[in-house]
Amino acid sequence: MQTLKVIKIGGNIIDNQQALDAFIEAFSKIEGPKILVHGGGKLATKLANQMGVEVKMTNGRRITDANTLDIITMVYAGKINKNIVAKLQANRCNAIGFSGADGNAIVSEKRPVKDIDYGFVGDVVKVNTDALEVLLNNKITPVFCAITHDENGQLLNTNADTIASALAIGFAKIYQTELYYCFEKNGVLQDVNDADSVIENINSDNYKTLISDGVIADGMLPKLNNCFHAIENNVYKVCIGKPEMLFNLNNKHTTIQA
Repeated sequence: MQTLKVIKIGGNIIDNQQALDAFIEAFSKIEGPKILVHGGGKLATKLANQMGVEVKMTNGRRITDANTLDIITMVYAGKINKNIVAKLQANRCNAIGFSGADGNAIVSEKRPVKDIDYGFVGDVVKVNTDALEVLLNNKITPVFCAITHDENGQLLNTNADTIASALAIGFAKIYQTELYYCFEKNGVLQDVNDADSVIENINSDNYKTLISDGVIADGMLPKLNNCFHAIENNVYKVCIGKPEMLFNLNNKHTTIQA
């Protein structure tokens, strides 16, 4: 079975032009089918401030009202996505930019209101691989932003980590899928103040201990929940670390295991 790499990059790469250029140059050289997923970086917040739109956050997550949805659609699916696609083309990597609405690729449902109303935020319910598979078979790389849709005309802001996990799961019946979360650290750290304290392997048993000990908390929790969801749904490999882990197997990183 052929290997498909699903690679997600975060704001730390997107917000740093030099880091983004270096990543794209290296990513373009990866052989075989691949999908790139990107977050939004700080640009949406910057533009919202310039337009006088209040940025509302709760527990580190953006509240997406109608005005905010307009801004993140412009930024995520427009400026950032097309900038990345253009840079990939410059590196001879043929790519097409996607939101979940394009090709009906990723369908979500609006998150129900419980304690918090997140607004136009979507939770993924379905990935349609048919159109994407045609592109991959023709050596075209899909580049996904963090926008999905509900099949009723509504766009939804959706966590990029979740999109990456959902894509890896969706293709697991067709490919041997590998999921990589690239960010600024060497992996999941035992001590956040020690960049070299990488926990090289996390499984379902020591994960619970790491949470109870407070080693894993805050923003790392939903990322790791996506990792385990992928592993539990036939994704072959899940890794977290700096982008260098993609190109050097000896580079420190964290591997998630069942």
